[in-house]
Amino acid sequence: MARRIIDVQNEKLMQMCKQSSGRLAAFATVALQFPDLAAEQLEVAIKQQGLCGAAIGCSVEGDELSNPKFDPFWAKAEELQAMLFLHPQDSDNVTGISKRVQGYGALGNVIGNPLETTIALSHLIMDGTLDKFPKLRLCAAHAGGYLPSYAGRLDHGCIVQPNFCKGPGPKKKPSEYLKQIYVDSLIFTPEGLRHLVAEVGAGQIMIGTDYGFPWVDDPVGHVLTTPGLSNADKIAILGGTAAKMLKL
Repeated sequence: MARRIIDVQNEKLMQMCKQSSGRLAAFATVALQFPDLAAEQLEVAIKQQGLCGAAIGCSVEGDELSNPKFDPFWAKAEELQAMLFLHPQDSDNVTGISKRVQGYGALGNVIGNPLETTIALSHLIMDGTLDKFPKLRLCAAHAGGYLPSYAGRLDHGCIVQPNFCKGPGPKKKPSEYLKQIYVDSLIFTPEGLRHLVAEVGAGQIMIGTDYGFPWVDDPVGHVLTTPGLSNADKIAILGGTAAKMLKL
C-alpha cells in the first residue's frame, strides 16, 4: 500500500513540475518506514521522474533517523547527492511534551517543531550518521531548530561527560557538523538570521517561506534587510545555494 500511494503522489508531482515549464521543482515522498523501499523510491524519483530529492520527517514510528536500519537509505541519498528536507511531524507527541504544551500559544508547534528538528539533527551528529555519510545533503526546517544557537553545549558536554560521547560518533566537535547541514531562513528576526549566518555560514542557508501559511510576510525582505550580509550572502540565501544543491 505504501508503495502504491507514494508512486501516485510522486507521479503527480512529476506532472505538476513538467506542466510548470521549469517554474516548479519538487521533493519526492518516500516510505522511510521501509528503508530499502525508500532508497528505491528515491532513485526512481531522481533518475526517472526528475524530482530534486525527498522530504522526510524527523523520526519514523518512534525510531530516530540515526538508527542503523536507515543506513541503506542514507547510502543511496549520498550516492545520488540528493537533497533531503527534514520537517517535523506530530512533534509534541513525538518529543513527549504533549501534556506540557497544552493551552495557549500553539506551543506544540511553536516549541515542538524546532525541538523535534533539534533532536533529530543532534542524533545524526552524536550517533555517527554524519560520519558514516559525510556527503549527505540535509536541509533542516525551522532554521535547524535550536541547534545552531546551542551546539556549543554539545561540545562542552563531550568535555564534561566524555563517556557519553564514546559511541559511534562524533569524530569531531559536534558544532563542526553545522557546516555539513543546510537550514532554511525561517527565523523571523534580522538578529536571528544574522546569528544563524554566524553559526552555520550564509552558504548553508536557503530561503524559507512556509508558503501557504502566514508565518512570514516578506521572506525576501527579511534577507535583504538583515544587517551585515554581503551581496554574495544574500544571493546565496535567496536562491544561489538552492539552485546549486537542487541542480536547477
